Amino acid sequence: MKVLLVNGSPRANSNTSHGLKEMQKIFEGQGIETEIFNIGNKEIRGCIACNSCSKTGKCVFDDAVNEFAAKFEKADGIVVGTPVYYASPNASVLAFLQRLFYSTQFDKTMKVGAGFVCARRGGTTATFDVLNKFFTISGMPVATSQYWNNIHGGAAGEAVQDEEGMQTLRVLARNMSFLIKSIELGKEKFGLPEKEPHKWTNFIS
Repeated sequence: MKVLLVNGSPRANSNTSHGLKEMQKIFEGQGIETEIFNIGNKEIRGCIACNSCSKTGKCVFDDAVNEFAAKFEKADGIVVGTPVYYASPNASVLAFLQRLFYSTQFDKTMKVGAGFVCARRGGTTATFDVLNKFFTISGMPVATSQYWNNIHGGAAGEAVQDEEGMQTLRVLARNMSFLIKSIELGKEKFGLPEKEPHKWTNFIS
């Protein structure tokens, strides 16, 4: 079993990276393999709605999105960590997730998703809500913790002092580990849920 950890911060030794490493220790203690994928310092452009991915199964821009997609298809879960920029994930994270989820055609049902956010002060719950939208439209169970998944810190490394925030991330990693293992047992016994053909509708008659 494997969980991919996405670091959306462009800064080395960022508070976001400290949060991911805190979770990584728990996952590895639970026997779950991890890999940290740094995207905050990469050039990731936004989707241009060319719809090429519907024919090729991958994004027309061959960058970190396609590299990650190949790993995502084989993984059991994904954690996305992002700093808060104006009460939202930063632009790199948004471009990455929008292109990743739109361009990949493989079934994400029962892959476990979790997000956490880091801020100096405010905007955390709005940012957290944006991250969860990607999981909940994709048939992915969302792992939960003892509080909304956020940590606080301004200067690099300061979030380590947020004892409740770090504890929240440890609880999140334990709960996510349990969920991944439980889903694996469920798939062995019951298989994946039955799917219906998707009925696409819009609001224009």
